[in-house]
Amino acid sequence: MGAKTLQVTLIAHTPFPEEVIALAGRRCYSSLDNAALQERVTQESPGEFIKKLMGMGHVTPIEHASFTFAVEGVSRSLLAQITRHRIASFSVQSQRYVGETAAKNPEGVFDYIIPPRIQALGPGAVEEFGRQMREIQNWYDRWVEALGGGRDAYEDARFVLPNAAETKFVFTMNARELWHFFTLRLCFRAQWEIRALAEEMLKLVRRVAPTVFARAGPACVRGPCPEGEMNCGRIQEAREKYRQSK
Repeated sequence: MGAKTLQVTLIAHTPFPEEVIALAGRRCYSSLDNAALQERVTQESPGEFIKKLMGMGHVTPIEHASFTFAVEGVSRSLLAQITRHRIASFSVQSQRYVGETAAKNPEGVFDYIIPPRIQALGPGAVEEFGRQMREIQNWYDRWVEALGGGRDAYEDARFVLPNAAETKFVFTMNARELWHFFTLRLCFRAQWEIRALAEEMLKLVRRVAPTVFARAGPACVRGPCPEGEMNCGRIQEAREKYRQSK
């Protein structure tokens, strides 16, 4: 246990997501009954029609495809950011029901995340960070004992745990919300941890819905940077990194 690193898995998604999106989109423009329309969609490649839909700004059909991720090795700080994306469903490891006492952890300390800039300061900084986490572990354990142990004690002892404490969660977003998520969180000005998560998520969804997410990325991939004078100055780098198609 101790220091942890990001892990994200795409554990489920709408079967044949691009076919479902194409069917939903064609429903808006066709008089065919549903069976005939579905037959038509199965006989054609959905990619070109999806490009046309999204090019017109008709993006509601992509809401019919959803994607579920399992995430671990991230901080409670990241959790506070990602749950601001309200069109999503989250199931999070509870600090109220799951105790973090030293006895529950093989290394005698709760799992935690070390920011890269602290790691870059060298082994001494990493050791000092770990020492501070162990000190917090002692505070937590003392409060659990003082409060009588068990779930009721975890509920209040958790107040001394830091933002660095690791968490695990499962969450689901539809494709339209994922586009919004990627627009905000892949920006070079986004906080490093949630940007790293977004990058891994984009790789995963592009494997199963390549047309839908071909142009996903920060806003500057598709047009001018909305940050104005606050822009990162790295627009061309961002476009080269994320843009897959024109």
